[in-house]
Amino acid sequence: MKKTHIICSAKSWIDGEAVRQLEATATLPGMVRVVGMPDLHPGKGTPIGASFISEGVLYPHLVGNDIGCGIALWQTGLHSRRVKRDRLVKKLKGLEGPWDGDRAAQLDAAGVDPTVFDEALGTIGGGNHFAELQRVERVEDPVRFEAMGLSDERLFLAIHSGSRGLGQRILEDHLNAHGTAGLEGDSIDGQAYMRRHDHAMAWAAVNRGVIAERIMDAIGGEAHRILDLFHNTVSNRTHEDRPVWLHRKGAAPADLGPALIPGSRGSWSYLVAPQRADWASGYSLAHGAGRKWGRTQAKAKLSGRYSPQQLSRTALGSAVICEDRDLLYQEAPQAYKNVEQVMADMVDAGLASVIAVLRPMVTYKMRR
Repeated sequence: MKKTHIICSAKSWIDGEAVRQLEATATLPGMVRVVGMPDLHPGKGTPIGASFISEGVLYPHLVGNDIGCGIALWQTGLHSRRVKRDRLVKKLKGLEGPWDGDRAAQLDAAGVDPTVFDEALGTIGGGNHFAELQRVERVEDPVRFEAMGLSDERLFLAIHSGSRGLGQRILEDHLNAHGTAGLEGDSIDGQAYMRRHDHAMAWAAVNRGVIAERIMDAIGGEAHRILDLFHNTVSNRTHEDRPVWLHRKGAAPADLGPALIPGSRGSWSYLVAPQRADWASGYSLAHGAGRKWGRTQAKAKLSGRYSPQQLSRTALGSAVICEDRDLLYQEAPQAYKNVEQVMADMVDAGLASVIAVLRPMVTYKMRR
């Protein structure tokens, strides 16, 4: 089997730089399998939307600075047809400031040690992070949908965020000590990195939970977490009786049950059931639409064509709360690839089947 593989159809556009970066990672010592997803796009030296499998050595720079970044989905007790979009927009504010709850108690309840970054607990962050209130557009697999205890009449909440400054510090420490060199998994440095990595993963999950709590406090009602999946991580596993390291950088796990594949804050999100988790697919799925343009390019292309007011509403009728002008352009839906094509590629490749399609109502990025 070829070491490097990209899962996409002829209808999908993949940036040539992303392909070059993917092929470069395949040359790293110990690398045995590299798989790009349909949402593959260039990152800062390494591609996003891929999984990397190595023997004997793990690579922190492939995981990146936002260790534990991922997406979680809640079903709320609110009726999606009764809540009003503009009323939700008015209620959602102040999520950038420190949470006034008991951070220590939240972390302790999850068995997570406190850090110097805990003031950021419960904040979404910048970049492509977001919180989004959604309603069910259609159910494709009613049997699975009902088995998950879901209702097509409820309002859903998706949160995409990570470990904030904690993950950044861990990567910086590694780069300062080792550069982009890998670490032997059973070495002192390798074990130390994995302890910090696992801590950041747990912190990120608590962070998403606190964000959800803050949002539900703002709009009223309760919510039940359905799933919480990591996109940036490394873990050890066994392949053909050999220990290997599975890195994901912007890839959803295909071996942990249903996953949410978000669109671009102005397009559909897909609740999917993985159909296989194997070596060929890197045990992974796409994690979203994937960028079409870099952030600088997106701002240059869109700032003369759209006003901030125009970008605060999407083609699907949803509202985008983003009072950072640069970020509004950098993260506009137009800067992303077609998530419908990404999904079609995964379905056609036999990687996933669609359970339900969710429509955005309000996307929260940041207030001033």
